[in-house]
Amino acid sequence: MRIVWQTGLKDRVKDWMSMLPLSLWLQQAWRYGFQGVLLIAISLGCFGCAGYLESLSNNPWQVITLPTESTMQDLAFTSDPNHGWLVGSDASALETTDGGETWAPRSLPLEDDRYRFVSVSFKGEEGWLVGQPSILFHTNDGGAHWSRIYLSEKLPGSPLLITALDAQSAEMVTDIAAIYRTEDGGQTWKAMVQDALGTVRNLARSSSGGYVAVSALGNFYSTWEPGQSQWTGHNRTSSRRVQNMGFGKDDQQLWMLARGGQVQFTQSADREDWGEAIVPEFSTSWGLLDLAYRTPGELWIAGGSGNLLVSYDDGATWMKDRAVENTPSNFYRIIFNTPDQGFVLGQRGVLLRYQPQVAQGIS
Repeated sequence: MRIVWQTGLKDRVKDWMSMLPLSLWLQQAWRYGFQGVLLIAISLGCFGCAGYLESLSNNPWQVITLPTESTMQDLAFTSDPNHGWLVGSDASALETTDGGETWAPRSLPLEDDRYRFVSVSFKGEEGWLVGQPSILFHTNDGGAHWSRIYLSEKLPGSPLLITALDAQSAEMVTDIAAIYRTEDGGQTWKAMVQDALGTVRNLARSSSGGYVAVSALGNFYSTWEPGQSQWTGHNRTSSRRVQNMGFGKDDQQLWMLARGGQVQFTQSADREDWGEAIVPEFSTSWGLLDLAYRTPGELWIAGGSGNLLVSYDDGATWMKDRAVENTPSNFYRIIFNTPDQGFVLGQRGVLLRYQPQVAQGIS
C-alpha cells in the first residue's frame, strides 16, 4: 500500500510533536486518521533512540553546602580569584577566600533583612552591591567595609543589575530597564536612556556595554547599545514565550531560551537574524532557565528540577549531567568568571562549583 500525504500534513504533525505532550499528539493523530498515527508511531520509535540525551561521563560540578537556605542571586570575585562574594534573598551576603569551596555569612549595615540582594560586581577591590527594595552598597577594600549609598526616591524602578566599570565608576539598570551611570562613586547618576521599557523579567550586559532585556511576559525583547537614546524593541521569534536571553561567545551573538525547552542563536550582528530553533532534549518536561559559555565551543544550560546540559561543539550536540539531577533545586543561573572558575546558583542555598581538574579527568 502506498501512502500519499495530504499537502503540509507531515510538516504540521512534526511541528506539533516538537512542542506538544504525548496526549495531545494522540488527539491530533486521531483527528488526521491513519496517516497521523503512522507518522507518530515512526517518530516515537525515533524518540526511543534519540529522545534521551547521552549521560556525561565526568561530572565536573561539586555541590557546596552553604550556611543558609536563602536563594542566591549573583556572585562576583575581586582581583583575587580566591576572594569573592555571593548574595541573595533575605539580605544574604556570603564571602569566600578559597575560590568558592567554603562560604561565610557576612552582615551589611541594615536595619532588617527584608531586602533581596540581586547583583554584585567588582573591578579590582572596588565593589558594588544592589538589592530590592532599592538599596545600594559600595566598597573600596574588597568588602571589608561596605558603605550604603542612598538612592533617589524618584529612581524609576528598583535596581536589577550593577556593573563595576572603573575607579569610582559603575553602571546600574533597574527592573524597568532605566540605565544610569556614575563616575563619582555613586554620589550622582546620569541617565543613559530617555525612557524606560517597563517591567523586565531578566537583563544581560555584554562586555562592550550593550544590553538585551526580556519583557515581563516574555512576548518581546529589546536591545540597547552605548550611544543610543532609546531601547530598540524586537518581536519574539515564535509563539513560544521567551524565558531568558543573553550574549554568546562574542558580543555579536545573542542566545534565546524559550518555553518548551527551545534554544536559538543569532547568526550575525543583526539582532533579528535567528538561526533554526533547536530542542536539546525532547523528552523533558522542565524549563530551560539560563545558558553560559565556558569556552567559545563549550556551553552549559541550566534548568528546573536539577537539570544541567552541556554542548562541546557550540550547540550542535548535547549531553546531560545526570550526577546532579537529584539535587533538590531548580538551577537558575550559571556564571563562568573564567574557563576554570564557574558556579551554578540554585534555590534554598544550593550552589554548584566547577572543578576543571575533574572535567579534564585529573584525580
